[in-house]
Order: sequence, then C-alpha cells, then structure tokens
Amino acid sequence: MSGPVVPPSPPVLRPKAFCRDCFTPVKPTATRCPKCGGPRIVAHDELDRLSIAHVDCDAFYASVEKRDDPSLADKPVIIGGGRRGVVSTACYVARISGVKSAMPMWKALEACPDAVVIRPNMEKYTRVGHEIRTLMRELTPLVEPLSIDEAFLDLGGTELLHHASPALTLARFAARVEREIGVTLSVGLSHNKFLAKIASDLDKPRGYSVIGAAETLAFLAPRPVTTIWGVGKATAEALHAEGIRTVGDLRGADESRLFRRFGVLGRRLKELAVGQDRRHVEPDREIKSVSNELTLDTDVADYATLEAILFRLATKVSRRLKAAGIGGSTVQLKLKTPDFKSHGRNRRLADPTALADRIFRTGQDLLKREVDGRRFRLIGIGVADLVPIDRCDPPDLIDEGAGKRARAEAAIDALRQRFGTDVVEPGRVFASRPRAEPRARAAPETDIGDEGESEA
Repeated sequence: MSGPVVPPSPPVLRPKAFCRDCFTPVKPTATRCPKCGGPRIVAHDELDRLSIAHVDCDAFYASVEKRDDPSLADKPVIIGGGRRGVVSTACYVARISGVKSAMPMWKALEACPDAVVIRPNMEKYTRVGHEIRTLMRELTPLVEPLSIDEAFLDLGGTELLHHASPALTLARFAARVEREIGVTLSVGLSHNKFLAKIASDLDKPRGYSVIGAAETLAFLAPRPVTTIWGVGKATAEALHAEGIRTVGDLRGADESRLFRRFGVLGRRLKELAVGQDRRHVEPDREIKSVSNELTLDTDVADYATLEAILFRLATKVSRRLKAAGIGGSTVQLKLKTPDFKSHGRNRRLADPTALADRIFRTGQDLLKREVDGRRFRLIGIGVADLVPIDRCDPPDLIDEGAGKRARAEAAIDALRQRFGTDVVEPGRVFASRPRAEPRARAAPETDIGDEGESEA
C-alpha cells in the first residue's frame, strides 16, 4: 500500500538576468522585459552565485515623510533642525540643488530656498526601520544592521526556502518593501561585505548593482582611495602625500611601508585594495560600547576647542544610550595624533551612567591629562561595560550639584523628545564653543557599537 503522493518542490530559479519589475528571467543581452516591457533589467555572469548583500534605504527620513504626506512627492524636502542645526538627510530633489547630509541648515536653505524643512521624528523612523528589518529576517537569519535604514544580509543557503537565487530573492524583497512599507531601497550584491556596500551606492535611488569576483580588481583599480570604506579626507591626503591616489596605486604600494605609516590601518587598506574582506555577516554581534568620534579637518592642540567638541560628543553618546535603554560603567577617551597613532584613556565609574553631564566631566578630566601641546586629528568619547539603564545614576550623596544637573538634563531630554534634537542645547555648548571651531565629521559606521576610525 503506497503512501500519499508528495508533489515535487518548485524548481529553484537561478537566472543570470531578470526583470526587476515582474521578475521574469530574460536573456542577458535584453534591454527590456519581453513580458512587461520594463527597462529595469539586472544581468551579470555571476548573478546566480553571489549571496552577500548590502541593503540601504534611499533618503530614508525624507522618504518616510513623503510617504505620509503625498503633497510632498515632487517637492524638495530637508530633514533637519533650525538654522543653527544641520541637515539629517535630504530627498533627491533637494540634492539636485546641492543639499547634502551634515550640511549646515543655513547653507542648505541658501542652495535650495524652496525646500520644505521637517524636524526629525526618530520614533516614527525607528518604527518603519523595524518593519523593514522584520521583512529582512524573513529572508535570512543572517541580518547585520548597520543603522536604522541599512543592513548586510547573507542569503547563502536560502535557495530552497525561497525557490530562487539570492539575487532574485533580493529583487522581490525590494519590490515588497516599496509596495507594503512605501519607501524605496537600493541593493548591492557581491562576494563580500566591502564590495556589497560599494555596490549599493552605485545606482541610487531604487538601484540594484552587482560586483562579481572576476571583475573585482579591474573595478577597483581606477577608483579613488576614498572609495574604500573608512578613507576620508585626512587619510586620503596622507595617502596622496605617499603618491597613492587610486585603489590601484594602493594595491601596488609596499605593505611594510604602509604599516610603518598607518599602522594596522595600512595593512587593512592593502587587503581591501585587492578586494579581500574576511568579515562575516554577524546578526548577533554583541554591543560592547556606545561611542562617537570626530575627525577634524585641521589638527588641533587648543584645549578649549577640544573641550567644546568633547562636550557635543558626550551629549550625542548620552542620547544614544538613553534611546537604547542602557548605560555603562566605563568612560573611554580616544585621541589620535597626525601620525595616526591612537591614544586611549578610560576610567571606571563608581556607578554606571547614561548622563551626558557625567560622561563629559569624566572625559574632560581625562582630556586635561593629555593636552600638552600635541596636536590631534581625531577626538572621541564612549561608554563601555554596558548595563540596563535602570541600574544607572543613583543619587550622588557627595556631589551636591549632580542632582540639579541631572534634573536639568532630564528636562532638556523631554523637550528634545517632543520638539526635536535641535530645539535646545545646554548653555555650555555655546559658552565653550570657540569662534572658529574646526569643521569635523562624525564616523558614520554605526551609532551603537565598537567604532574604529571611519571617515567615509
């Protein structure tokens, strides 16, 4: 007696070219889909074999606002604070006028006076980001978030689950997010994380770019060294001084010379120049610290200037700790001199904290011990040895002013939560800010987690 007939599983589709609108497999030479007539064809010799992806939402904050207010669809939209604030992000219409992230608001409005300015609504953006991440985890458990709107995914081994190659599954995912969530995203597909992240930025918005293993060296060779994740203006200038301007130049440079000049960064740059990236997609990477750092356009030795920057960094770290519901017992100060040597100092606190006031005052004391006439190209502060926030900041019986400062900080936090992060700044920011504070950029890798120097 025979058992029930089990129907065969659907075949796994592994096309080397397909339509991104209707997902129909097409000839690699096709310029339009024969089924729907769409021109969005993705084709690559390795399309059926690659599985590491970087997914990045397009102008995420602005896209969410345009989704919620259709009257903004064709208008330039800037997400940011008042004229003293900076641009968090700008839609692509505003970017045509030259508006960029981190640009001072007054400068952005000069470039695009007709822009609609909207204060950030982080609660809403976080909610939408979590919705997208939930859909990502339906594709694979190997999702490594980088920020609220981007993540690495490893879809290796998911073909039988989705009955499609990772490339086709990602295209279906992008269409689903656009249809169900109402925002667009760009996909980069490659054989490692480094190249996948580069690929996701090649064809924004609504992009889908592929970098295969066979073309890696030829693809990277003519590109500027700033293509490499973590090489910003200061590092690029140092490389230029060594006669290294392109990734090809970097590939041909002597490794021992790079190591003497840049330390472990030099060795890492050499590996990336040949397209090597050993990192795996890590979905459960433990958060060990929360930090923020700035690479200065001009090397700085002045204590008052460094102190003012340190205060702003401590305030940002505090906001991130509170948003994540955590605090920490160790404050870490990071400084880097023009020769790229790092100088780290840390102090263990009697009680864990999430307060900007305590983070800054501890970092301030550490900074005083380091400022001795040396110039610094980078300054950062962080908090480690993390614990739940309900274990942080018990009443201070020794420092009588600590309670008053904590209450003032809580009041400022409440105002920011209601009206946006730029609505108020503590008086010290303005009192301590020098007349010509050097311009600086925040490291963009991740808001929460261990951060090395990253200037991209």
